[in-house]
Amino acid sequence: MSDRDGIFAGDDPFALARSWLAEAEKTEPNDPNAIALSTVNADGLPNVRMVLLKEIEDAAFVFYTNYTSVKAQEIDGAGKAAFVWHSKTLRRQIRVRGTVTREDGEQADAYYASRSLKSRLGAWASQQSQPLSSRGALMAEVARITAQKGTNPPRPAFWGGYRLAPVEIEFWADGAFRLHDRFRWTRTNKEDPWSTIRLNP
Repeated sequence: MSDRDGIFAGDDPFALARSWLAEAEKTEPNDPNAIALSTVNADGLPNVRMVLLKEIEDAAFVFYTNYTSVKAQEIDGAGKAAFVWHSKTLRRQIRVRGTVTREDGEQADAYYASRSLKSRLGAWASQQSQPLSSRGALMAEVARITAQKGTNPPRPAFWGGYRLAPVEIEFWADGAFRLHDRFRWTRTNKEDPWSTIRLNP
């Protein structure tokens, strides 16, 4: 661990991640909580896309999606995923790998209810990742769902959250002359203590 201090200090990587995200919220112009989420299909072919990180818990990272989407199918199939969070303004990134389970209970209900009405209706209308004939067809479906579901639609059974419990977290910060600072935290189970090590740039 040696010289892990300054912006890398602390004994809790989740608290450290929350503090970095809070800093980024003050400087990033758009979506400071955006992460590039990586999954693999049944053949091991990787996929990556941007999603929004909605919560950093005491032992996991939480995001939400349509359970019929490609990303959800790949997550459910592999039970594992990885993501990278990058702040251009802070010149920092956090890389995370681990196991993934669904969050489709009260917490998912509460987050869904907190979204704007149009976003809630959109979740019902979109058959995520499936072919779409036109933008007009999508908007027609939104109108149909709006008339059907009204102003307080329940969370769809096919839409909810995922909780990524990491076995590895890496914190990276830009350094002069490409001599970056990197610290990797690892553990096998969430009950185990974290092991930390400095990595070469």
